[in-house]
Amino acid sequence: MSSPSKRREMDLMKLMMSDYKVEMVNDGMQEFFVEFHGPKESLYQGGVWKIRVELPDAYPYKSPSIGFMNKIFHPNVDEMSGSVCLDVINQTWSPMFDLVNVFEVFLPQLLLYPNPSDPLNGEAAALMMRDRPAYDQKVKEYCEKFAKPEDAGMPEEVKSSDEELSEEEEDDGSDEGIVGKPDP
Repeated sequence: MSSPSKRREMDLMKLMMSDYKVEMVNDGMQEFFVEFHGPKESLYQGGVWKIRVELPDAYPYKSPSIGFMNKIFHPNVDEMSGSVCLDVINQTWSPMFDLVNVFEVFLPQLLLYPNPSDPLNGEAAALMMRDRPAYDQKVKEYCEKFAKPEDAGMPEEVKSSDEELSEEEEDDGSDEGIVGKPDP
């Protein structure tokens, strides 16, 4: 059986090979940031978050610690610290899981299916249960305010097509040199 440090290295490489932008902290492989995009067809679509991942010495036998660095409005994420209340990560973690599972399955599932009965953010949980349209609106507002690519530390020149479209829509129409309008 391979050592935990080899497994840590392998899982990190696998995450990087899966097209996730990973930013290391210091020289070790214990702590790093991962750019995470909100799941398609969810309230969080278009949002980009910087996720802090800390691997314990006993990884993969002990779960990674996961936290959102930029704000997100969600019943199971502490608004101030960004800590994630995620059963699979915190209680039912198994060495069979890896870091790619965290970003391709666990976090998208958390955002798609919030659990207001086990909240870390009481305000989000109460609003979700009391007034779903208002909750949905607040989630979208937080995405627009706090989850733009630059909020996640993404280089300015790398923009999503959604962001480029929204900038063109905001244009004051003074681009006289452009002939016609872009295709819808």
